[in-house]
Amino acid sequence: MRVLLSGYDSRGGVEPLVALAMKVREHGVEVRVCAPPDEEFARRLAGVGVEMVPVGQAVRPLVTGAKPPTAKGLPERAAELIAAQFAAGADGCDAVVATGLVPAVAAARSVAELRGIPYLYATFQQLTLPTPHHPPRLTHAGLSLPPETDNRALWKLEAQNIDGLFKKALDTQRAAHGLPPVDSVLGYVLGDRPLLASDPILDPWQETADLGVVQTGAWIVPDDRPLPAELEAFLNAGEPPVYAGFGSTTPRGAQVAIEVIHAQGRRAVVGQGWAGLGLADDRDDCFDCFVIGEVNHQALFRRCAAVVHHGGAGTTTTATRSGAPQVVVAQHGDQPYWAGRVAELGIGAAHDGPVPTVESLSAALETALAARPRAAAVAASIRTDGADVAAKLVLDAMK
Repeated sequence: MRVLLSGYDSRGGVEPLVALAMKVREHGVEVRVCAPPDEEFARRLAGVGVEMVPVGQAVRPLVTGAKPPTAKGLPERAAELIAAQFAAGADGCDAVVATGLVPAVAAARSVAELRGIPYLYATFQQLTLPTPHHPPRLTHAGLSLPPETDNRALWKLEAQNIDGLFKKALDTQRAAHGLPPVDSVLGYVLGDRPLLASDPILDPWQETADLGVVQTGAWIVPDDRPLPAELEAFLNAGEPPVYAGFGSTTPRGAQVAIEVIHAQGRRAVVGQGWAGLGLADDRDDCFDCFVIGEVNHQALFRRCAAVVHHGGAGTTTTATRSGAPQVVVAQHGDQPYWAGRVAELGIGAAHDGPVPTVESLSAALETALAARPRAAAVAASIRTDGADVAAKLVLDAMK
């Protein structure tokens, strides 16, 4: 038996699939992962012995601006992604689990329908799930919320927006494969029992009759890699540093984080990320700052006085599990939501806006550092069995 895990997303959306793949494989089931053709995704999956099927365009050049934008609109780009996902197929697979961008997920479910195999949708935060308890973001059409207070009405509008952007391309591909048009792209993507792969402390889901959500807990890969010897030496040479890194985002004003850490007389560990964050040219001889690439964040964050980051779901969960207080400088997407959750839980600070200044980030870091006792207490409550729970649900769906 074989499961196809499909995730057209950045690193934060692909990494949880690695966790699920490893757990599914422990049950004697083969796994294949559809992901963007970025070299780091291929290397990551090869490192755990999981087959990868590349689909669509590489994500990193699009996110970092290394690849200039085309004149094509979102519907046209989505049509290309849908066609690529259909072409990737699910040959030899017995179930599909899909996450990531809506058009890719809709195509992945269509492939499952074409093959007559079970399908499950997964999301790593609840913002994509229709519920009367919160409004949609309406990001797909670039719209702001209208003066409407009923969340169900807003979700209906969101479904219409998604249909306007993606339904024509999806139905065209489905027709070419002998499948009927879908009634609603959003409803089709969600399926009967969406999986919410987030921690119930960080992302508490309120039950609703509108949707049968199963919250599994976050899908986390246990990381036992040792830290590089040079980083270990740096950590052992003084007080716990403040970590600053922004993952696959390219935030404006990121260099301010290094200035603030030094201004407060603290040592720094700087994660380069996709933005290539590092020391300014005139700070190359700074002895109390260490620049890193890919390392074990689970081990590193436990050694840090605080973690300054962009607020991706994975980074927020890892930092929370470590017990390190956080400063979240949210940029877009679900990041403002995670920033708000960090502040509400009292385990750190949500920076006000995406562009920090020395003054604003200094105040946020001071707030976070004072939250260390609370952060340590919450860390003990974070679940670690999410991927195992999800793997069993996938296997049950295949019976």
